[in-house]
Amino acid sequence: AMEIELVEIRDFLAQRPPFDELPEERLNELPESLQIRYLRRGNAFPPADADDDYLYVVRSGAIALLDEEGQLKEKLGEGDYYTTACQLVNFEAYTKGEAEEDSLLYLLPCHKLQVLRRESPEFSKHFTESMRERMKHAVSAQNTVTDYSTAHLTVEVGDLLKRQPVTLDKNCTIREAAQIMTENNVSSVMLLDSGALVGLVTDRDLRKRCVAEGLSGDLKVKKIMTPDPVTVQSSTLALSAMMTMTKLHVHHLPVVEGSLVKGMLTATDLARLHVSNPAFIATDIRKSSSVKELAVTMSRLPDLQLQLARSSATALHIGEVISCITDSLTKRLIELATEELGPPPVPFVWVCGGSQARLEQSSHSDQDNAMIISDEMSPEDDQYFETLARKVTDGLNTCGFIYCPGDSMASNPKWRQPLKVWKNYFQEWIIRPDPMALMLSSIFFDLRPVYGDKSLFKKLQKKILQTSKENKIFIAYMASNALTHRPPLGFFRTFVLVHDGEHDDTLDIKHRGIVPITDIARVLALSEGLGETNTTDRLRAAAETSALSREMAENLEDALEFIASLRINHQALQIGRGEPADNYLPPGELSELERKHLKDAFNVIQEMQSTLDHRYQLARFR
Repeated sequence: AMEIELVEIRDFLAQRPPFDELPEERLNELPESLQIRYLRRGNAFPPADADDDYLYVVRSGAIALLDEEGQLKEKLGEGDYYTTACQLVNFEAYTKGEAEEDSLLYLLPCHKLQVLRRESPEFSKHFTESMRERMKHAVSAQNTVTDYSTAHLTVEVGDLLKRQPVTLDKNCTIREAAQIMTENNVSSVMLLDSGALVGLVTDRDLRKRCVAEGLSGDLKVKKIMTPDPVTVQSSTLALSAMMTMTKLHVHHLPVVEGSLVKGMLTATDLARLHVSNPAFIATDIRKSSSVKELAVTMSRLPDLQLQLARSSATALHIGEVISCITDSLTKRLIELATEELGPPPVPFVWVCGGSQARLEQSSHSDQDNAMIISDEMSPEDDQYFETLARKVTDGLNTCGFIYCPGDSMASNPKWRQPLKVWKNYFQEWIIRPDPMALMLSSIFFDLRPVYGDKSLFKKLQKKILQTSKENKIFIAYMASNALTHRPPLGFFRTFVLVHDGEHDDTLDIKHRGIVPITDIARVLALSEGLGETNTTDRLRAAAETSALSREMAENLEDALEFIASLRINHQALQIGRGEPADNYLPPGELSELERKHLKDAFNVIQEMQSTLDHRYQLARFR
């Protein structure tokens, strides 16, 4: 029988990655191969008199690892291991350290480690996997769907397409269109012009525009088509497509991938997704006829976030769902206001900023918005727009999206201006960047139109992208700003290594994890003149340029997904306990493995931040 101390060692290792991957009999033999070392506080690590290369496992105590300058880089505590001596893939920049407390270590000779790795690929993977593979695994482990009651919210429309697209050349006759629809038993056909989608004909068009008008079936079908139909990308969420249909009062949406036609999404396809689910807040928003009713509907939002988190929807999708709902709410508030105030005197567009604009909202968000008004506006028109803005921002506040503490709202006259004034704002911010401009950048450089004349926004966006791309100093300022939020060093036991004052024993997951990636993506987008606002879309678009390598883009995307999911799960715990949601994560909520993955995610951010630092030589901005 195994000696009692050895049993204790075996049990300790058996509960911890990577040793928990070893087969039973290897685990039983393992303690025999280990040496045990005791290091007094202040002694060097690895021990100065080490006679061989070892993998070190900390049984108790604390080891501080330092870089060349003697700065603390990481702390190892119970269960952490150190492999640098075995020269595995992990070439860390810090190879020296010291015991910060009296510490007990288990030492496994490197040659024994290699034998175990050859025998057990699962065990070996822990050492050879690149950070990239570990992040991928972490993300896919998080997103295994468990609860199908809300899964349909996060289905992409591409997955709902049941058949190949039914298409026809636009120069065919009406009769041929009717025949092909009958043969294929479909209620619509997409019309192409040398492969590109140019129009759509539905049963209703045949009835209303042809039969009822007494047109001959020999006429060209393009006579009765709906030209340039609204399309959705195949990666769009079912929820979002459903909102588009509701808004446009249509029952057919062509689905495209890029410009390639993939198929047709119908209202029936969506009905099959049990749209009666109580989570469909959107439908209730459309029906609400007062702010009071809207507030009741929106009070279900935290619960929806909770359900989505429990269904293991991705953080990317949850952000999209919640932002879509806020969009719907905003539109409804504007409609209610214009019903009361009458139509606007000149065209305007209501734009949202910040996380809503990036489609990254959680139910715990304040509001950021603005109004771009047509240049035809005369000074007395502002009375109307001021009342409208106040009604909408008050309504959002009543519905749980609290007033922006920095007053970045359309109710502030500064952010309710004609297009030409907005163009000047951006011109000034970009040509002469100052701390104020950088503070506003996270809100106003991420605008998205929600309601009204979108061409006003398009004109402004074109100007912003042109000016920012040409202005290297502005980009360097933005890059320097993107380095102000640094990820923390990591954790030690259940403590965060660097303290943030007020929330000392927690990790501010928003400012330490999410904001840095959002800021990096914004810099890359503006430096390349890319129009995307969603952070993941920005990273993917930047990877098509020389600004970002494919691999780094994927690493950042995975890091964001992992960190944002931790935040969603943390908020789900709070909502489940009936507490208000926040961004302060106690490390005790994380498993040992999640902590390791989070360290990886922080490393990815640090790597990209130092790349930006070198690229723009940012020392001169400090």
